[in-house]
Amino acid sequence: MHRRAALTWTGVALAALVTGWAALAVPTASADTEPAPPATAGPVATDPTTGTTGPPATATDGPTAGPATAPAGSPVAVHGRLRVCGVNLCDEAGEPVQLRGMSSHGLQFFPNCLNPDSLAALRTDWQADFVRVAMYVQEGGFETDPAGFTRRVDEAVATASALGLYVVVDFHILTPGDPRFNLERAQSFFADVAARHAERTNVLWEIANEPNGVGWADIKSYAEQVIPVIRAADPDSVVLVGTRGFSSLGVSEGADETEVIDDPVDATNIMYTFHFYAASHRDLQRATVARAARSLPLFVSEFGTQTFTGDGPNDLDSATTWLDLLKSLKISYAMWSFSDGPESNSVFRRGTCAGTDFTGTAVLTESGEFIRSRIRG
Repeated sequence: MHRRAALTWTGVALAALVTGWAALAVPTASADTEPAPPATAGPVATDPTTGTTGPPATATDGPTAGPATAPAGSPVAVHGRLRVCGVNLCDEAGEPVQLRGMSSHGLQFFPNCLNPDSLAALRTDWQADFVRVAMYVQEGGFETDPAGFTRRVDEAVATASALGLYVVVDFHILTPGDPRFNLERAQSFFADVAARHAERTNVLWEIANEPNGVGWADIKSYAEQVIPVIRAADPDSVVLVGTRGFSSLGVSEGADETEVIDDPVDATNIMYTFHFYAASHRDLQRATVARAARSLPLFVSEFGTQTFTGDGPNDLDSATTWLDLLKSLKISYAMWSFSDGPESNSVFRRGTCAGTDFTGTAVLTESGEFIRSRIRG
């Protein structure tokens, strides 16, 4: 629904992504620049360029995924392997469950914000259920260093798993918005990481962050070519499918949920994503979610308390109305973003990620205090 902050980083910082949880300086950020989405869908590319992918990322020296027992009382210990039942996300016992958590910012933009200390605080102090690991494909992300970024994802999954958190692995496509542009990269990435983490019971796969400027039929085609790659290694985990118009169920491009209801993805154990920003998206979007939730399993894998730019004043009243709705419908959610940037969407104050203390409210921004309180409540 919006363009993330256009950040700059040094070659040293980018190279350090492959070294694990390095303590790096926070990159300098500039204002978000994406204009509001058009009222109608833009032209659909009929022959998109796929680009070159290079060899698959193996990250053989990274963490491996053996079966492990989640800590007692942790979300994974309580709920076990998740699955889709009807329109709900359900736990191992078949009971509907709502997961509440946070989304990281791009791993290349804030490489030191997703680390063992911050994830431990998310689990024990915030009492969250999951973390979404946002791995950008473009904008200095995965396509520049497949092995390095895959290793970062592996490390985040391993750390979160040890804490008993669920993990959403987010293949974060945004520009270009047609997911078919990254089809070969997606197939390579998911074949690799799904095989390595197949024995884990706490990983969910988000295959396309915010498709935009492309029709639902093409998004569906992409999903039906990527999901079998995941299923070949991991037949049981939940897969999240992005929807048209920046994962707005088509609303941001003049459509609605009926296109998905009438032509669903041919796969099982999947959910469809919806993203919103509370200061920009109100009654129309909430009505769409309430209506769609009667027919579709929905997962809010990203939302913000600001405008779709990710910045500006927080609209906490609208955000509260949104979260009350999601609670009533048992729709899981993650807020953007678990970072310490200058935008109002960052939950940590500037400089927090250079340290080791992520607990309490002193390190939080207004949006951070809001979401921590809401999750703990």
